Amino acid sequence: MSEDVQDPMTDEVDPKLLEILVCPQTKKPLRYDKEQAELISPAAGLAYPIRDGVPIMLVDEARSLSDEERARHKT
Repeated sequence: MSEDVQDPMTDEVDPKLLEILVCPQTKKPLRYDKEQAELISPAAGLAYPIRDGVPIMLVDEARSLSDEERARHKT
C-alpha cells in the first residue's frame, strides 16, 4: 500500500464527527469501538458498522449488542 493512501481499518473516527453523530433510533450519543470498528449506541443496544472509514448510520445495518457487550458499554 502506498504511503499516501490510508488504510481505513487503521483510521480513527474524527472526535468532532463523533460529537455530532447520534444514534438514529434514540438520538443519543454514540461511542467509538476501535477494536470492532463500530459506533456503539448503549441506549439502543446497537452497533453501527464503519465501512471503508464511513459510519453506516442505518438501523437496518446495525447489529444488536450481546448481553456482555451491553454490560461493557453501559452508560
